[in-house]
Amino acid sequence: MITPRGEKCRPAVGASHWKSAIGLTAAILLTALPALPHDFAFTEATLLIQREGSYRIDLRVDVDALALGVSPTTDSAEVVAELQAMTPEELAEAVENARQTVLRRVRLRFDGVKQRPEISFPEQGTELALENELPTLLGLTARLSGRVPGEAEAITFGASRAFKTVHLTLLDQRNGRSSRQILGVGADSAPYPLRGGEVAEGMGRVAFTYLVLGFEHILPAGADHILFVLGLFLLGRRFRPLLWQVTAFTLAHSVFLVLSSYDLVSLPSRPVEALIALSIAYVAAENLATSELKPWRPAVVFAFGLLHGLGFADVLRELGLPSDHFMTALLAFNLGVELGQIAVLLLAFAAVGWFRKEPWYRKGVVLPGSILIGAIGLYWFLERAFG
Repeated sequence: MITPRGEKCRPAVGASHWKSAIGLTAAILLTALPALPHDFAFTEATLLIQREGSYRIDLRVDVDALALGVSPTTDSAEVVAELQAMTPEELAEAVENARQTVLRRVRLRFDGVKQRPEISFPEQGTELALENELPTLLGLTARLSGRVPGEAEAITFGASRAFKTVHLTLLDQRNGRSSRQILGVGADSAPYPLRGGEVAEGMGRVAFTYLVLGFEHILPAGADHILFVLGLFLLGRRFRPLLWQVTAFTLAHSVFLVLSSYDLVSLPSRPVEALIALSIAYVAAENLATSELKPWRPAVVFAFGLLHGLGFADVLRELGLPSDHFMTALLAFNLGVELGQIAVLLLAFAAVGWFRKEPWYRKGVVLPGSILIGAIGLYWFLERAFG
């Protein structure tokens, strides 16, 4: 095409592409917004084997939400109001719906044979339901009960992927023993021997469980860690400088994760979480201030990695580490975190990495992406520091 001045008109370089890149960048970042920072809640389950040969499992769940078939994140007051507006027949049907939902989502096996336990909601219609922190009509406990088969050798418990990570506490009244296991999402417990002996979780099982837990703490639960890694990604057009930053971050949080797990370093979680949010905002601000990596950035990233390591350590304290495979679980969790961070980088490369050498990449991807990351980081900082 020739312009009136006789010059060739150059089509806008990547005009259609940079709009796509902005959309892709926003899509990546917005996936982190619905999740709260360190959103790593657990499902509590207590399995009691009684002296007379029966069993009872108390599962901490939002029974009201199960009754209506809605998400547990639905406003509790609205759920209670809807249940209270039901006729007795409708309420009974809703309670039965909750009972069938629990049956579908929980697995109880003796010697590998799945059981069909009785399901009840012991807090329904009692003062316990009214005394819970959240408004509830049916309570926050689902109870599974039944008899232990006389010939059974072992029992296992598991929950479907509808539940988050399960903290399973097993109490055996017959011999006074107790044990605690962490079940990854959708996983079954190690078999508990009903005729003596101890629960023996193999090293491989422990390693896999904590590897998955570490990965899940980044994807999808670690919104703040996702944004920090994306902030590093946005300014690093070349792979080697980006690798140096990620390596510095890895070394730092690995050191503090180990030290904190051995109770050698400890800080209150509130300022740690606030500073983690501030580290996100800082990286984003530096992305806006310069288009080139500065020599000191790996050192800054290392310092921020120490903070993130303390954040990871808080999660491990909640999880607990098995005494017989302590170091295995610790290293596996850390490796899972690293794999999660690598996955974030790979997703970012897949989304906008193709455009990193384009002249419009900074204006179309780095700047809007960094502004969004910085705004979220500042919001979280104010919320955690003063909220």
